[in-house]
Amino acid sequence: MTKKQKSGFVTRHQDVLQLGASIIFLLLVGLYASLTGANVAGLSSSAVWLLIIAAVVGGYMAMNIGANDVANNMGPAVGSGAMTMGWAILVAAVFEVMGAIIAGGDVVGTIKGAIIDIKQIPDVAQFAWLMFAALLAGAMWLHLATAIGAPVSTTHSIIGAVMGAGIAAGGWGLVNWGTVGNIALSWVISPVAGGLVAAGFLYFIKRSITYRTDMTEAATRVVPWLIAAMAWAFGTYMLLKGLGQLVKVGFLPAVIAGGVFALAVWVLVKKPIASRARHLENSKEGVNRLFTWPLVCSAALLSFAHGANDVANAVGPLAAIYEAVKAGAVATKASTPLWIMVLGAAGLAAGLALYGAKLIRTVGKEITELDNMRAYSIAMSATLTVIIASQLGMPVSTTHISIGAVFGVGFLRELLKVNYAKMENVVRAGHQGEDRAEVESYLTRFEAAEVSEKKRMLAEMKKRAKAREIAVGAVFDKREQKAFKKAYKKEIVKRSAVLRIVAAWIVTVPATAVLAAILYHIVAAVLR
Repeated sequence: MTKKQKSGFVTRHQDVLQLGASIIFLLLVGLYASLTGANVAGLSSSAVWLLIIAAVVGGYMAMNIGANDVANNMGPAVGSGAMTMGWAILVAAVFEVMGAIIAGGDVVGTIKGAIIDIKQIPDVAQFAWLMFAALLAGAMWLHLATAIGAPVSTTHSIIGAVMGAGIAAGGWGLVNWGTVGNIALSWVISPVAGGLVAAGFLYFIKRSITYRTDMTEAATRVVPWLIAAMAWAFGTYMLLKGLGQLVKVGFLPAVIAGGVFALAVWVLVKKPIASRARHLENSKEGVNRLFTWPLVCSAALLSFAHGANDVANAVGPLAAIYEAVKAGAVATKASTPLWIMVLGAAGLAAGLALYGAKLIRTVGKEITELDNMRAYSIAMSATLTVIIASQLGMPVSTTHISIGAVFGVGFLRELLKVNYAKMENVVRAGHQGEDRAEVESYLTRFEAAEVSEKKRMLAEMKKRAKAREIAVGAVFDKREQKAFKKAYKKEIVKRSAVLRIVAAWIVTVPATAVLAAILYHIVAAVLR
């Protein structure tokens, strides 16, 4: 058996084991639901079976959320090397479960974002079928997106599904089109905002640390403040989002509390950072090590907040079905029993453990190369953008923000590389006709120089080139310059990954809407 054949055999064997484990988990979910949730006095056998099947689909949805969405939190940490894949999956699973059960909340809105007017659907059975079709459509779309390696918004998936099933059940007038328009707007706002904020943080780190001659000395001064900024952002984020269902804290008190926490963190890390920096090599690799533990902590906290917030995408429709069947009426809000929250938490962990590695690898390694400083910028962008957008009432997707942040750091690196190539062109033009070794020596000094010194050296080279009447752009011909830029673009940001992900974002809402509408008609025809 050749090496390729062995690899294919291992992959097929792994696929079979994953599928088998998934089926066993969903069978256990059905058993759990029949013993716990569906054991309600006075329910007909058809209602009991609907609850059991809905619980299985809810578990399936939770698994797909765990497989797809958690990559946004763990991908940068794994891609940068701050965490191994195994540790990332373990930490994410633990914190996702904690977030879902501890801070998932006692009340989950039945219809996410007021997508449809439920008053127009007074029939309990029809409403239950609508929610079931939406839940199944959202889960199937996430499954497909995970299979093709596209991180998509789970919230948009369930919103599109509820919209499509609602149209199938009650017509186009059932949909709140203003909310849908805001969602479409978020396709642009979220990734652009995430990318700009992440690029801004990375550029600041480069200017204040890695563009300095003595990087470790600069890191000693700057890194404690960067860690304190992360502490402030995550302290505020956890109070507003992660623990929002446990404690109700206003924006200003959350910001102040986050600031106090950040100050305490700065005091605690200042001396240890300085001590460690003295023993590190004066290089980007050395400075990168100072960001390892902050990245691990940020990934864990993002997973906690994700479990607390996005578990509702799996258990919200299930809770609505449960409440409608049990009470015999359609409720605006559905009280979520503990057994449903536990089911959602278990599904998140199972999906992450079985299938999460694929998307974590996509986010962390297949879009652009990441290191700890870039991953830090992405984590900060995801947190700050959500905080600011929430306060301004802007509709954003955490998935789109996180992936947009990955795009942002990649495109910034691309821009800087191309810009450096132009500066190298100037240096070579200024040394035209001189010994090659002297040119390379000058370039080495130029690369190690700080920004202000680079500007002085460039100005000098431009004067020399002009004095020799050499056009700066003539050192490399147009074809060589174009090939040089193209090579950097291919190396730094993979266009195929960008196009695949953006395409999946655009079609998520319409795709889940169409799928949910079809499923609603099938379910209604079978159960009517």
